[in-house]
Amino acid sequence: MDAESSAPNNHLALTSRCPGWFRRAIAAQPETRHVQSDGCRIQYMLWDGPPKTERKGGLLFVHGGGGHGHWWSFLAPYFTGTYRVVAPDLSGMGDSGHRPEYNSEIRAAELGRVIEDAGLGHDTVIIGHSFGGLIATRFAQMGHPEIGGLIIVDSPIREPSIKSPRPPRSMGKKRHYSDFETALSRFRLMPEQLCENTFLVEHIGRNSIKREEAGWTWKFDGGAMHHRRFTEPYNEYLMQAACRTALIYGEQSALLSTETVDYMTSVMATGSPVISIPEAQHHLTLDQPMAFITAVRSILDHWEKATGETIPAR
Repeated sequence: MDAESSAPNNHLALTSRCPGWFRRAIAAQPETRHVQSDGCRIQYMLWDGPPKTERKGGLLFVHGGGGHGHWWSFLAPYFTGTYRVVAPDLSGMGDSGHRPEYNSEIRAAELGRVIEDAGLGHDTVIIGHSFGGLIATRFAQMGHPEIGGLIIVDSPIREPSIKSPRPPRSMGKKRHYSDFETALSRFRLMPEQLCENTFLVEHIGRNSIKREEAGWTWKFDGGAMHHRRFTEPYNEYLMQAACRTALIYGEQSALLSTETVDYMTSVMATGSPVISIPEAQHHLTLDQPMAFITAVRSILDHWEKATGETIPAR
């Protein structure tokens, strides 16, 4: 996607009042890079972190369905003191290229190319939210040697016999708007929820819009947002994940019930960290960003202390 199709920088300036922690994070500008994966141009952001000899490893943050790397741009800088951090746009989303067809294997390959191109190393921890957690689980199941851990963030992986109580609404049809502000006013979180941190919702929304010949519209490819993306056997992928695993979820999530959490815990390795964030819904990185950072740090610290131990048995 060329630069002319994206919103100009003046459209990215927030009007909401922002706290100091957010301003400091956004001031840590990442490097924007591109890599080819099976003929598709994948964009990712890179926060360099400390020198290789001093860092603990690499972190790769994967956004949810219809999202983009900027879902992480206000969180990633809080890990660069000890890690090299990247946040890609999956194909068909954000500023990455589009494909005629999409599936988890194709997108898992994209993660591998980003890890390689960014030089994250062989102990990369992948943190995936919602649909991004499903893709990260597929990557872990494929046995890539690069992955050292998987943190699933409010991704509903259910027992096959249990159907989703709230099927995801189709996001395949996109409207065009005459101006940027009208498009921004139509931005909604999916699944819909209220969020008191309006500056974060505005930040996400402003980075979700592009200009096309027909007007302003969402960056994601409608063909990438079909219901079939949820129908793969992600429960089997999680069972077969060849790395350490952990789960973070919102206490008030509309997608993860107690039964779903219990099931995911039962198929993860024994002793895998499971953290519930109070007062958080599905979009917990927006509801409780500081609590999310603390949860991820605690999991990373736990795994670091356990370095040298074998992966616990299921």
